[in-house]
Amino acid sequence: MANLDVTANPEQTSTLISRNLDGALPLAGRLLIAPLFLLSGLTKLGAADATIAWISASGLPFATLAYVGAVAVEIIGSIALIAGYKTRYVAAIMALFTIAAALAFHNALGDQNQFIHFFKNISIAGGLLQIAAYGAGRFSIDALTKRS
Repeated sequence: MANLDVTANPEQTSTLISRNLDGALPLAGRLLIAPLFLLSGLTKLGAADATIAWISASGLPFATLAYVGAVAVEIIGSIALIAGYKTRYVAAIMALFTIAAALAFHNALGDQNQFIHFFKNISIAGGLLQIAAYGAGRFSIDALTKRS
């Protein structure tokens, strides 16, 4: 039955709500942002030659190396984000990667589609920087290892 005691301390209720959100919201943020990278990385694995050709056509040097780096960042990084492992470092690396991708692949800002993709990437980087700044939260490997 619900506690209808109006004499209950509102600060305790606020603290309880805050504590629950402190765990749930960072987890939700990680779970919402990571699949974008995981699916992109897996798609690249399935179309290696086409992806390498696209990287090369964009004018970037060492297209094969860039491909391997992108796949690693996207797949390993997304799994680490989901698990909440080394979250601050991973999120910072992924933010830099996302900004670099915006600059390298979506820099034709006169094209409305590229303009949208550029700022989508910048916005995603902003979300990743929030994760880098505030960490993974209570429901993460980082939190478990900190308690040990």
